[in-house]
Amino acid sequence: MKGMIVAATCAALLAGCNKAEDKAPTFVKAHDIKQLMATVVQPQADVFWKSAGSITDASGTIDLTPTTEEGWLRTRSAAATVTEMGNLLMTPQYADGRGEDWMQFSKSLVEIGIKAEKAAVDRNSDAIFEVGGTMYNVCTACHQVYPPAAGEIPQDAAGNNATNAANAANAS
Repeated sequence: MKGMIVAATCAALLAGCNKAEDKAPTFVKAHDIKQLMATVVQPQADVFWKSAGSITDASGTIDLTPTTEEGWLRTRSAAATVTEMGNLLMTPQYADGRGEDWMQFSKSLVEIGIKAEKAAVDRNSDAIFEVGGTMYNVCTACHQVYPPAAGEIPQDAAGNNATNAANAANAS
């Protein structure tokens, strides 16, 4: 009798697990790519970039390295946000219709974001400066292919974008 109760309980638990797996997650896309870049990625990259180096003006030189726990946390949080934005950009909501280059740019953003966060955790202003330069290069390379002003999928010389090419291939 005990064996039957245990078996029935296990079967009920397993049946419940299967139902959860069958249900696809639903996501709400709250921002288009231009909004996402303008309200999240760019401001967070700016926070990170302004956490290293110095500014010299008529009144002297100002070291931009964080000097408080709050400043270091802000730098680390900015790096972590950049990292996770790279992951978000690889989701179908943002990657569909874009080429493999989009995925590589997004992956590169994740990779440099991880290095950026490590530099912040280590409180290494030289590493923050160096990683910040690499982050800038990753962003610039992506923006050359996907111009931020357009916010659209770039077109090839024939005027076809990746979405049109994919739709044409699927229609064949």
